[in-house]
Amino acid sequence: MGARLTSSMELNPAELADDVHRLLDDLSRRRPDRRHMVAGECMPGVDVFETEKSVEIVLDLPGVSADCVRVLFKAGVILVVGEKERPDFSKRAPASFHLVERDFGRFARAVRVNAAIDGARAHARLHHGELRIVLPRIKERRGAGVLVPIETAAKPPAGESPPHDAESASRGPR
Repeated sequence: MGARLTSSMELNPAELADDVHRLLDDLSRRRPDRRHMVAGECMPGVDVFETEKSVEIVLDLPGVSADCVRVLFKAGVILVVGEKERPDFSKRAPASFHLVERDFGRFARAVRVNAAIDGARAHARLHHGELRIVLPRIKERRGAGVLVPIETAAKPPAGESPPHDAESASRGPR
């Protein structure tokens, strides 16, 4: 398979952590008035699968808007960082909760992609609470044989003059 969930220990942990913090800071600046609504952490479910034409990563993000998510592809890793805001119950009458199972807060998911993909054509779509990231595959070129031409000192490639060294120049013509 060309993609797999990965822990940050398989990556450069410091660089991954910096990317996560940078993306979360970007989200925090978006709506500082709602910062108290995203306390805690959550872990959205993710599926990774591959077809002949692409690697796809799907995350369940119900109630999350596109402006609350960032997707970064870097060094063979897809990093999805976001915030799922807690509903604002202050506008409702006081209530007692009997059961609380839904997660709210910040999240970060990393998926290492081992397949050859075209990062420039990667795209993501958030629709009905599902974020789908599509990474188009390209033909794998690693491991393919490439014949490398060998130059000889006696005969330079067409259009080039023979090498000129200091020793032959100091001796002069013979």
